Amino acid sequence: MTSHPDASDAADLTIREADRADLLAVFRIEKSVFPQPWPFASFERFLGNRGFLVAVRDGAVVGYAIADVNANHGRDLGHLKDIAVHPEMQGEGVGRALLRRVLFTLRLAGADVVKLEVRESNDVARSLYEDVGFERVRRVSAYYDDGEDAFVMVLDLAEWQG
Repeated sequence: MTSHPDASDAADLTIREADRADLLAVFRIEKSVFPQPWPFASFERFLGNRGFLVAVRDGAVVGYAIADVNANHGRDLGHLKDIAVHPEMQGEGVGRALLRRVLFTLRLAGADVVKLEVRESNDVARSLYEDVGFERVRRVSAYYDDGEDAFVMVLDLAEWQG
């Protein structure tokens, strides 16, 4: 069940909290999308977190997002840690739907601001984040294990129009 009206940009898509049965599909997507995938155990640690969401179409997991909220000097900070869409489903609105839903979830959890890190070379993701309202605040040199830089991007949820 999709509980946010803006969460279904992609037709016939359901976004829900992840459960244990989703982990293998999530891990397979992670490995197919990222050059330095998270280990399987990382996904297990986020089970039960309201910010671990999966996008499902026709009974199959086609994408996921992982985010959480932490106290940060009086303003709760959301952190989008990971988001990915199966390569065969990219460009169909799944990522945008997941991003909107996870931002809505973070706002409900009390986050005032959301941050994320994105590879400098990931033009598609950066474009999506900017389109949704994220702004680049700094570059982190050699953030990734392969030496690539990352951009830190932030979104003020009080100003976000969803």
